[in-house]
Amino acid sequence: MTDPSRIRNFSIVAHIDHGKTTLSDRILEITGALTAREMTEQVLDDNPIEKERGITIKARAVTLNYKAENGEKYVFNLIDTPGHVDFTYEVSRSLAACEGAVLVVDATQGVEAQTLANAYLAIHNNLTIVPCINKVDLPSAVPEMAREQIEEVIGIPAAHAALTSGKVGTGVRDLLEQIVHEIPPPQGDPDAPLKALLFDSWFDAYRGVTCLVRVRDGVIKKGTKILFMGTGQTAEVQEVGVFNPKQLVVPQLGVGDVGYVIAGIKELLATKIGDTLTGAERPTEQALPGFQDVKPMVFASLFPTESDDYESLRDAMEKLKLNDASFTFEPESSTALGFGFRCGYLGLLHMEIVQERLEREFNLSLVTTAPSVPYRVTTTRGEILEISNPVKLPDPQYIEKIEEPYILATIITKDEFLGGILALAEERRGKQVSLEYAGTSRAVLKYELPLNEVVLDFYDKLKSISRGYASFDYQLLEYRPGDLVKLDILINGDPVDALAFIVYRGKSQDKGRALVDKMKEMIHSQMFEVIIQAAIGAKIIARSTVKALRKNVIAKCYGGDITRKKKLLEKQKEGKKRMKKVGRVDLPQEAFLAVLRVD
Repeated sequence: MTDPSRIRNFSIVAHIDHGKTTLSDRILEITGALTAREMTEQVLDDNPIEKERGITIKARAVTLNYKAENGEKYVFNLIDTPGHVDFTYEVSRSLAACEGAVLVVDATQGVEAQTLANAYLAIHNNLTIVPCINKVDLPSAVPEMAREQIEEVIGIPAAHAALTSGKVGTGVRDLLEQIVHEIPPPQGDPDAPLKALLFDSWFDAYRGVTCLVRVRDGVIKKGTKILFMGTGQTAEVQEVGVFNPKQLVVPQLGVGDVGYVIAGIKELLATKIGDTLTGAERPTEQALPGFQDVKPMVFASLFPTESDDYESLRDAMEKLKLNDASFTFEPESSTALGFGFRCGYLGLLHMEIVQERLEREFNLSLVTTAPSVPYRVTTTRGEILEISNPVKLPDPQYIEKIEEPYILATIITKDEFLGGILALAEERRGKQVSLEYAGTSRAVLKYELPLNEVVLDFYDKLKSISRGYASFDYQLLEYRPGDLVKLDILINGDPVDALAFIVYRGKSQDKGRALVDKMKEMIHSQMFEVIIQAAIGAKIIARSTVKALRKNVIAKCYGGDITRKKKLLEKQKEGKKRMKKVGRVDLPQEAFLAVLRVD
């Protein structure tokens, strides 16, 4: 059992693409966790989607042995975290298991929006922050600029920040020495009742639920009877171990240790991330504070393309939710798409990743509808409804007011792109809060924006205007009244519930026209005419028609009287009318995502 004074628990946090995972690779190399033959790029990003996209989606914990310059041996519990705004919840969970955080800043880019957000998250958790300026080997690196921005924008001293290169390994040993001297060791009582924080879990088909825990007090080992304080579930521990980064069984986990616990738990709902593990026979009196339940801010529906896959999809979602506490779902049905689920996500990237994981890991074929945000509706009777699905919006005559969520957006950009970004924010109904300068050419812009205007393509537009240089982060503010209407799409007179969405009244006409035109491109010609309409209540605001496929019935008529041809064409038209009454229009998957691409 390791002496707690020799343990250092820390996370690596940064803006997306500032080099966290590459820096983790060098730390693994220096501490001898993997041989040169076993090393690959992005060792801790072991999910195929992470490797393909070059981003971290899941936080990964690894236990390392480090021999300091003074000859003393230390145990490092390193947690590599995601950088994208959609996965902030992963970062907050990881920080709860640590005493310190290494804040990585790119020497070429300086402080960006997520750098700021993650630094404040670490400060909020009372962690010791060790600043680190990475990518100093690049010709465009300006470490002094990064150092100045850390002090000015974040407000923490950076005079002794380690200058590192995760790519070539420069300065990584200096960083490890700073971790030893600056991050405090874990505090706890090994003789007290067991108290451990469950901060991640996943499902194994053979062994049940694997729990990733950080031990605060007491000891956990094989044979310990444990109690999950939040759910009341009891179990007997079958195995404890650590990741180094391979799975390694150990005799026990003590104060300050980060490792996994397997207790043969088969019920997926028995373990809840943020719960406290304690001894069933000698429980602790007070549970750990855990985490705030995260609220999904983007909702979209998922339907299996084959209705027989409904139960398989439910099973797959339950297993995925075990590993991703920020993902929510509830059953729903649609006249157009059958039975499926209304799912809640933290953002569009989160939505993409969840769909991709469900399709790949569970071999499912899925249809996704356009995303929307939650609204608060006050009815004329005085009821307050939370609505995440536009279909459930009451008729206009029963609505007194609709409130939509607003966010406080932080945008950091070079001042040369400021004009375009200000125009974009104004176009999206934004209200400027502040504009400050960090250094000579970097502007920090704060805007209050409706989440509905941000969720679809704001981030893509922002990157396009700034040529990739602007960074974006946001936090939820409150609900505010808005002039909003429900826009329905009708196909041959029937509303398609999966295509309904809520939009600002001032933009409804343009949005309806653009969507109808887009749908016309996507719906293939059928054996009958397809009429596409956009409507607000009973008022049609846009219309388009997909012409019917037409067999050449007059091909055999050559020369002769024109009346013969007319008679055949009229007969064909009568047949088309009959078909139109019974015909069912085939809508491709792209039609349900047309809302995303109306621009």
